[in-house]
Amino acid sequence: MKLRSVNVIFYSSVEFYGKVLKKTTDLKTDACVASSGPVPAHIRHALNMVHPEVIAKYYGCGLVVPECMEACQVLDLGSGSGRDCYMLSKLVGEKGNVTGIDMTEKLLEVARTYTDYHTQAFGYKAPNIRFVQGYLEALNEAGIEGSAYDICISNGAVNLCPDKKPVLQEAYRVLKEGGELYFSDVYSSGRLTEEIRNSNVLWGECLSGALWWEDLMQLAEEVGFSPPRFVSGAAIKVFNKEMQDILGDFKFLSATYRLFKVPRGAGKPREVVYQGGITGMEESFSLDSQYTFKVNEVVEVDGDVAEILTRSRFSDKFTMLPPGGPSQTCGASPKAGAVNPFELIHHRSDVPGSTTGGCCGTQPTGCCN
Repeated sequence: MKLRSVNVIFYSSVEFYGKVLKKTTDLKTDACVASSGPVPAHIRHALNMVHPEVIAKYYGCGLVVPECMEACQVLDLGSGSGRDCYMLSKLVGEKGNVTGIDMTEKLLEVARTYTDYHTQAFGYKAPNIRFVQGYLEALNEAGIEGSAYDICISNGAVNLCPDKKPVLQEAYRVLKEGGELYFSDVYSSGRLTEEIRNSNVLWGECLSGALWWEDLMQLAEEVGFSPPRFVSGAAIKVFNKEMQDILGDFKFLSATYRLFKVPRGAGKPREVVYQGGITGMEESFSLDSQYTFKVNEVVEVDGDVAEILTRSRFSDKFTMLPPGGPSQTCGASPKAGAVNPFELIHHRSDVPGSTTGGCCGTQPTGCCN
C-alpha cells in the first residue's frame, strides 16, 4: 500500500497497540482511559451487549456516540477491537450499516471474530457491520467509497497520524452532503516541538501526535468543512516525571469536535425551534458547548449552525422560523466563532455537550484506540 506522510514513529504505533500495550494500566498518562461520565440508557444497553473480549481489548476514552443515528451509514476511523462499531451496529438498527477501519491486524482479528455473535445477539437477519484494514490517510486504497456515509466517527485515532490534513480530506470525501465527522482526540495548547513529536513513547501515549487546536480550525477550513463545533473536553494528566520534563509548559486536553460537510459562510442567523424526536434527547438536545435546544423553545443560532440544522440529518427535528419576524428568542444568543477549549475548561468544571461521557466528558480522559 502506498502511503504518504507516514514515518517510523507511525509504524511503531502498530507495534505498540498490537503487542506492547496489554492493559490500560501500562499507560503513563490518563489520555487513553475510558471516561466514567453518565451514559444514556439506550447507549448503555447497546454497550452491555458487546462481547467482553471486544471491550477488554479496546483502548479508548469513553464513548463517541453522535445523536440521531437510526438507519445511518457510519464509518469508524480507527476502530480498534470494534467496541464502538458493535455498539453503533445496535444503535443504527438493521437498516443502518457500520464500517470499521483500522491499521492493526491483531485488533481487527478480535473485531472480526465476533461478527456472528453480535448479529445473533441483536436479532439481525444478516450482519450490518464490516471491518477493513487500512490507513486513515488513504481510505480510497482500502475501498472506502466517496459520498457514502452519513457519519464518520473516530475515538483517539487521528492523533496517531503524523499528517492530519489527508485524514480530514478523506473523511470529507467519503461523507455525504450534510454528513458529519464527529470525533474525539487529544489537542495541545501550542504547536509541538520536534523533540516531542519524535518521541516513540509519547506517540504511544497519544501526546506526540496531538494537534494544536487552532490548527484544527485552519485544516477544517482548507478541507471544506464548516467551522468545528466544540462539544466537550477535559484536561489530561501526565503522571510520569520524565515525560513532564519533555513536555515542559505544553498543556493537553481530550476534546470532542463535530465538523459538518455543509457550505461555509452560506447561512444567516435564524431562529429555530427544536421539535424533539432524538432518542435520548427527547426534552433537550445539546449540539455543542454553545447551543442547547429545549423542546418548543425559540433559539437564535448563527449562520453556520443554521446551515447545519437545515442540511444535516437533524433537519426534520427543527423548525426554521421565517426571517424578519418578531423575536421570541429565549436568552442571549451565543456568538459565532472558534472557542478556545483550554480557556473554556479552565473556567468551567465541566463543559456541557455529549451526554455519553465520551472523550471527553467531565472526567480527565483522553483518546486512543
